[in-house]
Amino acid sequence: MQNYKNHTRNFAAHNFVLIPLALIFFLWTVADLIHAFMGGNDYLSPLYHLVAATLLVLLPFVARYYGLKNQDRIIRLEMRFRYFELTGKSFKEKESKLRLSQIIALRFAGDEELLPLMEKAIKENLKAKEIKMAITNWQEDNRRV
Repeated sequence: MQNYKNHTRNFAAHNFVLIPLALIFFLWTVADLIHAFMGGNDYLSPLYHLVAATLLVLLPFVARYYGLKNQDRIIRLEMRFRYFELTGKSFKEKESKLRLSQIIALRFAGDEELLPLMEKAIKENLKAKEIKMAITNWQEDNRRV
């Protein structure tokens, strides 16, 4: 059962393999370029490697950014649908009073507590962490990025 303490996710291949290896390769190419400059050697090849290493470091971060932005859009759409399903009204008015982080946090609330918690979040300007901690009946989300 998902709850506040266990809802965060790590993708081991991304966080513990891809990024560390990319950073090691980047640092290695920086050291190689410095060695080439200090030794008076040809620095063109190490410079090319540095460009490639820079791209390899940036790639996982850009891919993660795109995935998270897409996930944010999906959560907003899901919340619009859930709100309409529960109230028969458009979510636009409530959505304009909530930050995206609050909407994402509210996503975890079960249907029976979503509306009261949403009102409380708007009225008291709750932070995402406070919203998540107030949820008693978590709606699991095991498919997010």
